Amino acid sequence: MQSLNIGLIGTGYMGKAHAVALHAAPRVFALSAHPVCDLLADVDPELASRKARELGFARATGDWQALVADPAIDVVDICAPNFLHQEMALAAIAHGKHVYAEKPLALSAAGAREMAEAAERRGVKTLVGFNYIRNPATCLAREIIASGEIGELVHFRGRHDEDYLADPELPHGWRTRRATAGAGALGDLGAHILNLAEYLTGRRIVAVCGDLQTLIVQRPSPQGTDTARVENDDQAQALLRFEGDLMGNIETSRIACGRKMGLAYTVTGTKGSLIFDQERMNELQLYRHDGPPGRRGFTTLLSSPEHGDYGAFSPAPGHGLGYNDQKVIEIRDLVEGIAADRPLYPDFREAWRVNRLIEAIEASHHQAGWVALH
Repeated sequence: MQSLNIGLIGTGYMGKAHAVALHAAPRVFALSAHPVCDLLADVDPELASRKARELGFARATGDWQALVADPAIDVVDICAPNFLHQEMALAAIAHGKHVYAEKPLALSAAGAREMAEAAERRGVKTLVGFNYIRNPATCLAREIIASGEIGELVHFRGRHDEDYLADPELPHGWRTRRATAGAGALGDLGAHILNLAEYLTGRRIVAVCGDLQTLIVQRPSPQGTDTARVENDDQAQALLRFEGDLMGNIETSRIACGRKMGLAYTVTGTKGSLIFDQERMNELQLYRHDGPPGRRGFTTLLSSPEHGDYGAFSPAPGHGLGYNDQKVIEIRDLVEGIAADRPLYPDFREAWRVNRLIEAIEASHHQAGWVALH
C-alpha cells in the first residue's frame, strides 16, 4: 500500500486532534494509502521531541522550514496560529507538498486567494479543517434538504457561540490581536457557521449586513503587569441573502457564558424544518408539516449506521460519535483525495470564499449597510 508521510506543524489542541485522527483513520476506514506520522515541528526542539514521542511521530524538529523542505514529506499539516498559515502553506506548496490546514485559512481574503492560486498552479491538493460538516448528523441534514423532503427552503438561521474568553481576566493573547488572528469571534468561530450555511443549503451567500462588537475592550498582558487593548470582535451577527432569494442570519460569540460548543442551525422549508445543536451532536430534529393537526411535532433522529460515515465507527444507533471522530473522517477524505485523486472539500479555494465572507461582514459593519459578494 502507498504511504503518505505527514509533517505536522504545531502541537497544541488542534495538533493533538490531528495526530489522534491520523493514527485512528486506518483503523476505522479502509484507505487507499497509509498516513505515516513522520515528522513533527514546534517552535522549540526540546518541546518538539517530547511531543513527537507523546503523539507518535518518528522524528521532530524545531524548524518548520526544514519540515516543509524535507523530501520525505508528502503532506504538510498546519496547526499553527492563524498568522502563520499563509507563509507555511506557500512554502510547502513551493516544495510541491499537499497541504492540510486549519481555518480560517488566512488573515485576509487576499492572502487566502494567493494560497489557493499557488496550490492550483503547482497542482497540489489542499484541505481546510471545517470539521463540523463531517458530522454524520449534519451530512444527513444536507441529504434531507437536497432531497426536497422539507420542501423549498425559506430560511436559514445559524450560530456558533462559545465562552472561552468570557472571563475578562483571561490575558491578552494571539487570538485577541489583529495581526495574529485577523477577525475575532467572526474569524475563529463564525468561519465554521458561514461554511456550514452554504454547505447545508447548497446555495451561495450573495449579500451580507453585519454588526460587530467588542465588549471586553482591555485584557491583562500575559505577564500581568499592565493591560492591552483587544483588537478584534468578541461577538458578531449578520443578515444573509442567499442565491434564490433565500433569507438567513448568523451570530457568533466567544463570550457567550454557558456555551461550550454552541454551533447550531435551524433550516426552515415549505414542508418542514431541521434543528441541530453540536452540543448534542448525535441528534437531528426533523419536523414534517404533513401530519394531522395535533400530531405535528419534531422527531429526534439519533445518529445510526444508516447515516453516512457513522457505521464505520459503530454498528448500533444512538451510541454516538465525538469531536475527534469528525477529524478521523476528515483524515479519510484527505488521504482518499490525494491517493485516489478525488476532489477535496473544502479546499483552499473554498476557504478563500469564507475569508471573503468574513471581510464582507466586517466591511458591512463599518459601512452600516449591505455589502454584495461578487
